[in-house]
Amino acid sequence: MIQIAIDGPSGAGKSTVAKALAARLGIVYVDTGALYRTIGYAAVSRGIATKDAMALEALLPELQIDVRYENGIQCVYLNGENLGDRIRRPEISMAASDVSAIPAVRAFLLDTQREIARKNNVVMDGRDIGTVILPDADVKIFMFASAEARARRRTLELEQKGMPADYEDVLREMKERDAQDSGRAIAPAVPAEDAVMLDNSELDIEGSVAAVIAIMKQKLGEDALAWE
Repeated sequence: MIQIAIDGPSGAGKSTVAKALAARLGIVYVDTGALYRTIGYAAVSRGIATKDAMALEALLPELQIDVRYENGIQCVYLNGENLGDRIRRPEISMAASDVSAIPAVRAFLLDTQREIARKNNVVMDGRDIGTVILPDADVKIFMFASAEARARRRTLELEQKGMPADYEDVLREMKERDAQDSGRAIAPAVPAEDAVMLDNSELDIEGSVAAVIAIMKQKLGEDALAWE
């Protein structure tokens, strides 16, 4: 099985690029961030403080999280309900960052992520895919962009989904999450030692996908993309 790990900060376009790459190669895309967002959503909707480790650990047995692929799209279900874009709101992004720093939450989701990768050729994106989830991935990429570029992208994304957001608010939250994600003790958002760094501040989706494919060919050889 081929495992491609794409890590990086919030808003770098990891999920969009990973999804497009998986479609191009005809392999499975795994949005791990959606799993943490789902737990963050569950906590927020129940009025549980997202940094309260004890309360969150008590909540986990009540949660059934299923990953289903419907028409080629990953859908995450919480207790039988497809949450859709509700997990993409800015406040849920911050909640996801909080809950993902809690060891019990990470342990709860670790086996789910690894099991998918064991059974399929995958492109998986997140914060610690190359360092923790898939340490032996065939290709590891750390994708990043300036905070301003990422905030512009996230603001446009929310507007297109009918959830208007203020750019300055998104930028502030982006910088806050960067500091929180990179500085935390548990699974910080830092590159794996053998990851290839990819700055896509000036690249669109197509350019980013092309850059990832070029990295794959360098790492695996021209014959590695047999799916094309």
